[in-house]
Amino acid sequence: MAIELDHTIVPTRDKLASAALLADLLGVPWAPGGPGPFAPVYVNDGLTLDFIDTEEDFPVYHFCFRVSEAEFDAILARLVMRGIPYRSDVRGPVNQQINTAYGGRMLYWNVPDGHQWEMLTVSYARRPR
Repeated sequence: MAIELDHTIVPTRDKLASAALLADLLGVPWAPGGPGPFAPVYVNDGLTLDFIDTEEDFPVYHFCFRVSEAEFDAILARLVMRGIPYRSDVRGPVNQQINTAYGGRMLYWNVPDGHQWEMLTVSYARRPR
């Protein structure tokens, strides 16, 4: 069996609002409760992001989603509809632009909770052979 990431914990100030927002942006289901103190976002059949409330300081986490062209368009439309700023570069200014440097499309945003969310249509980490 291949090793797969099953779930990871995402610290947040408001797990219900954060989970609901990300699930809405991605167009995936979520639940206000699950096993343990989490609000799970069901990214796909094999990956769950478990949002958990904390008052402690937490680092900005980076999450990258590889999506189809149609999913990219749908998620981008939801970002625009909600007025969520995005950018074309991981550390660049908010420029409402899409990066096409790697043969696909990608962009970044930092809502909810300041975490860095990325979506791309072609992986630059795993180039086709």
